[in-house]
Amino acid sequence: MASSFACPSGASAQFYNGREPLVLMSQGSFFVGGENRVTDAVTSAAPGAGTITINQMYVQYMYPKVSGPSKTPVIMIHGCCLSAKSWQETPDGRQGWDEYFVRNKHAVFLPDQVSRGRSGFDPTILNEIKLGLNGKTAKDIPFILAIGHEDAYTSFRFGATVGVPYPDEKFPVKYVGEFYKQMIPDLNGFLGPDFPPTPNPTYNNLSALAIKAGGAVIIGHSESGFFPQNAALVSTANIKGMVSIEPGGSCTTTNPSTLPLTPAQIKILATIPQLVMYGDHLVGSWVNSFNNCQAYAKAIKQAGGDISFIHLPDIGIRGNSHMMMIDKNNLDVADVVLDWIDKHVDRRRGH
Repeated sequence: MASSFACPSGASAQFYNGREPLVLMSQGSFFVGGENRVTDAVTSAAPGAGTITINQMYVQYMYPKVSGPSKTPVIMIHGCCLSAKSWQETPDGRQGWDEYFVRNKHAVFLPDQVSRGRSGFDPTILNEIKLGLNGKTAKDIPFILAIGHEDAYTSFRFGATVGVPYPDEKFPVKYVGEFYKQMIPDLNGFLGPDFPPTPNPTYNNLSALAIKAGGAVIIGHSESGFFPQNAALVSTANIKGMVSIEPGGSCTTTNPSTLPLTPAQIKILATIPQLVMYGDHLVGSWVNSFNNCQAYAKAIKQAGGDISFIHLPDIGIRGNSHMMMIDKNNLDVADVVLDWIDKHVDRRRGH
């Protein structure tokens, strides 16, 4: 038995990949946040009152075993129609950012957004419709966002035409089918009849998670690209740095009641070091996002903040898709983020 673990062979070899053993101090999972709701539609089988928990956020974590002080923990929050899997092993079996950051002495926390994946969602409205309760009908079904393979291929910038990758494309397009398996419905519409403008509970949960971690850098991507800042607007406590990777739409809070960012909000956000980063082949709405985030970076700098804006082609890293954390050069991109954390967060904290 010992020899089989030391020298994996056959089917088990695919889970080894020749990397050095990953040594952890601890790993596990827990929930952050959540609130109780009394509902008369616990299930769709028959009317029945009961109490359910909603708006909780599932988090899994790994703490590295290191000699001396560890580096600042990192929270990685995924984007639309995805889950924490975005940050794990790539579709073609290479090392993901979660493992790579741990190997670089950072504890890593991977949440699933509220209403997504293992965090679950509030099914009350669907059960009310099925049971005909409280006047609910099919017209009350919340908006459900899913992205088809075709739209994902072009909007995530694997290629301008479905099935035809960019000549220098770094996404492992041979394994795009494995990536499509990661895509799940975005159920933010189930967060309540007044969402938006009610803020996404994930913001509160990310803020609480940074506090629970004892200080962390929050990394957001796409739909969650500006979630680190939204969490900081809940509370700056223990948010040590913010990384925004290709924010979907713009570098502004997604709560319409606070658009655009106020001078007071800019002043708050300017107290925390920030990195904004974009990949290659920016077209359409990505150009608008890029320009908006450049304007945001300018505003943060004018407020005295420490913010870095990196367009990867400008530093010689080319061909990256929207899913740069699983591109074929994903560890090169990770090194850019790790270097930024080292210079702008860890050194300030004496790590």
